[in-house]
Amino acid sequence: MTWMRRLRCHQEKLRTGRHRWRTEWRRWRTERARFVAAHRAARKPGADLAVGHPGPPPTGFTLLPWLLMGMGSFSNLLQGEAGNPWIGGLGLLAFNSLYIYVTFRAFDRAKRRSASTRTALGLLAALTTGLALGYGGSWLMFFPLLGLATGAVLRGPWLGRAGILLALYAGGVTAVRDDWANATTMAYGTFISAMVTAAILSLSEAVRELRAAREELARRAVEQERLRFSRDLHDLLGHTLSVVVVKSEAARRLAPRDLAAALAQISDIESVGRQALTEIREAVTGYREGSLATELVRARSALSAASVRPVVRQSGAPLAPQTEALLGWVVREAVTNVVRHSRASRCDITVEAAAERVRLTVTDDGTGTGAGPGGGAGGNGLKGLTERLAAAGGSLTAGPAPRGGFTVTADLPAGGDQPVPPAATAPGTDRSPG
Repeated sequence: MTWMRRLRCHQEKLRTGRHRWRTEWRRWRTERARFVAAHRAARKPGADLAVGHPGPPPTGFTLLPWLLMGMGSFSNLLQGEAGNPWIGGLGLLAFNSLYIYVTFRAFDRAKRRSASTRTALGLLAALTTGLALGYGGSWLMFFPLLGLATGAVLRGPWLGRAGILLALYAGGVTAVRDDWANATTMAYGTFISAMVTAAILSLSEAVRELRAAREELARRAVEQERLRFSRDLHDLLGHTLSVVVVKSEAARRLAPRDLAAALAQISDIESVGRQALTEIREAVTGYREGSLATELVRARSALSAASVRPVVRQSGAPLAPQTEALLGWVVREAVTNVVRHSRASRCDITVEAAAERVRLTVTDDGTGTGAGPGGGAGGNGLKGLTERLAAAGGSLTAGPAPRGGFTVTADLPAGGDQPVPPAATAPGTDRSPG
């Protein structure tokens, strides 16, 4: 009865092994089908052939052909040259099962580091030793297979020590069972099997991780570009549409009593619309550079059209083009909020440039709401500007002023050797001595 239970146990293990084999085969077929589909899509006209697909991930099937190294022991069993053929056959079946179990789990990082995989590898080493000492000859070829399994599982700083110890152990067992001439060859083959397998599999895994990282970086770059474009479009259209609305209201009020003034406002609306189209085209191509001087002139025009008295003061050292561009965006957004939400009668714009820092302050005497309903710096435009200035080493603060109204303050590193354009001091503005 004991041998019947053992036979049933071995049959159950064999069925389990078949089930795992079929599962892994189906998974490999699925990954291969995905790879073929991606390869065919890449070969279509217009596809980007420079971006290669990493292909299906390697599985334990890549290490199965090396089991042919054990054909010599199988031949000994068939020809009756091995003593105790039943024990040898069961040992051969157990070795193949453990080898397949270990190698298939070696391609999953979590399973590779689990205790069950390490235990199975230890059992495989013990079984290899028993078969080598019991039969010798071609059965010693299981040591290189043990080296393959060890290299597939032990990837890391302990691989070198494990490979050397395993090679010395294989050489010692071969010397005890066979002779010293074959011991050196077996030790060398075992060491090379472990190291080369680990190197190839680690390189393949590193290549796949690098390609995945490259795809992630490309995806993030696309997201950053979309965010940049949305911010630019928000700033451009928000300011332009606000100016168009204000000037349209002014033209409607002036039309009954002063047709010439109303026509002048309509002419301004046309010029603002044309300029907006140009700026949107430049924003799409990514070449638009803001100008502080231009934005100050536009701010004065927009504020005047909204019946808000502009007062512009600019002093200090020249500014770098990048600093001027950022400050131009701040002026545009702050003035847009003043026109749309503040109900102010006066707006002060002050630019103070020191040797190392430059500060821009936009203050109005309105209701204290400068960023839409709710007040504060909660507007999308101010949020985007805060992120832009923070990336350039600056800061942006916005909130109600102590004496009423709303204040937007931008602080940035100064620099540059270009003089401040004269257009920054438009008619009706003040220019304190630099």
